[in-house]
Amino acid sequence: MSGRQLLLMDGIHKRFGPLIVSAGVTLDIEENEIHALLGENGAGKTVLMSILCGVLSPDEGQIIFKGQALKPGSPRQAIKHRIGMVHQHFMLVPNLTVAENYVLGQGSPFSVIRDMKTVHARIVELSDRYGLGVKPDALISDLSVGEQQRVEILKVLYHGVELLILDEPTAVLTPQETDRLLHLLRRLVEDGKTVIFISHKLDEVIRVSDRVSVMRDAKVVRTVKTSETNARELARMMVGRDVLMDLPRAPIEPGRVVLSVEHLNCDGESGLPALHGVSFQVRANEIVGIAGVSGNGQSELALALTGLLPIASGSVTLEGAELVGRSSHDINQMPIAHIPEDRHRMGIVLPLPLTENVILQRFDKPPFSSRGMLDMSEITRQTRDLMRRFQVKASGPGDRIQNLSGGNQQKLVVGRELDRRFDFLLINQLTRGIDIGATELVMHKILEQRSAGKAILLISTELEELFTLCDRILVMYEGRLVGEMPPDRGRLEEIGLLMAGKSPMSAA
Repeated sequence: MSGRQLLLMDGIHKRFGPLIVSAGVTLDIEENEIHALLGENGAGKTVLMSILCGVLSPDEGQIIFKGQALKPGSPRQAIKHRIGMVHQHFMLVPNLTVAENYVLGQGSPFSVIRDMKTVHARIVELSDRYGLGVKPDALISDLSVGEQQRVEILKVLYHGVELLILDEPTAVLTPQETDRLLHLLRRLVEDGKTVIFISHKLDEVIRVSDRVSVMRDAKVVRTVKTSETNARELARMMVGRDVLMDLPRAPIEPGRVVLSVEHLNCDGESGLPALHGVSFQVRANEIVGIAGVSGNGQSELALALTGLLPIASGSVTLEGAELVGRSSHDINQMPIAHIPEDRHRMGIVLPLPLTENVILQRFDKPPFSSRGMLDMSEITRQTRDLMRRFQVKASGPGDRIQNLSGGNQQKLVVGRELDRRFDFLLINQLTRGIDIGATELVMHKILEQRSAGKAILLISTELEELFTLCDRILVMYEGRLVGEMPPDRGRLEEIGLLMAGKSPMSAA
């Protein structure tokens, strides 16, 4: 870190209609530093970086980079000044090679074809320099999630960026891949680059950054040296109050078997085999976690258990009743609740108000209806009660759910499902897209269900979430359960190896 200013975003204002998304933000970035940007969902981090990259134009304010003003709303200007961003959702064309992705939009087809040897050589040179292991001829669709991220990082380096922005870069990585990435960021800084690191994982921010700026309510509330703060203080800055960093999980003896899965096999939506002989049990009074890098069969497992994906063979019983062969509608009538992975696809209907989203799948049952008629006063009352208990921020029960932040949408889904009568709770990515304050709230609610005798299966790519909530953790790799581990942070490396398919089941 040189102490010389590289970037100044001064007095940045941005609003969408009545919604203020950036309220006079001032942010300064120094040369050769890793600068972490923290904040709850809706705090304005993504908007601020989109303005920096020219995707959005500010209503007021200016951006000074290396002493020169950047033209607002011009991605070309940002690229010209060597500012690049690696997005949380990768921007790669899966049916092209690494090299072909790198030259997209870089010139005429004839000049690109003529220069492909040079492109390959440059990729190999950069890959070797930073130890990324990227092969120019590799097809994107054949690469793991971790490999694709290395391709994305090398892509911006290939185009010569000096300021690299990383948005939630470790969200889909194993612990070993995360360590490798954080080491790479230090290498880049040693090589003269500057990094803006957006993450909700406080331990990683502490490990890798030089300074931290915390955003709240569309403003930067404080910038501190990382060496002069800690995770608890950063959490307090983000939320505006003290946050429990580790929730108490009382020891409870597991009860009867509620869910039993035996030798489960099924194909994915593509028709290719997705689950191979999966067997496990979930008992009352326990939370069983499923860990794994995204794309290793976890989504298919959740869909199969809820009747949304046909089961090829095997058995699934809930309280002794066989689920295989039943429709998703029939399964929904059983004592089961489901918090889905993708709330927009399977959890809510965006154009509908909160009231109608609360009664999805239960609109024809008491207390929401009587003698075929909806009881709107009762629906409104229960929606208000759910909003209060789960701290859902909205203008009112009649507000369209698409107007809510992702975190508030998720809290509504969690509250709705926990209000059902169930013995078994299936959760896929509980805290995806929600901030640390909302995370604390929903985790408390899930632990309450465990204490109430419910059987819970928690599928998550967030190991910290699994360590906090689970009684035991199963690891999934390529559609198979490859190990069972206790929720012991001291065995993080073993879990990481299992997630990468590099350790046998005996590692437990």
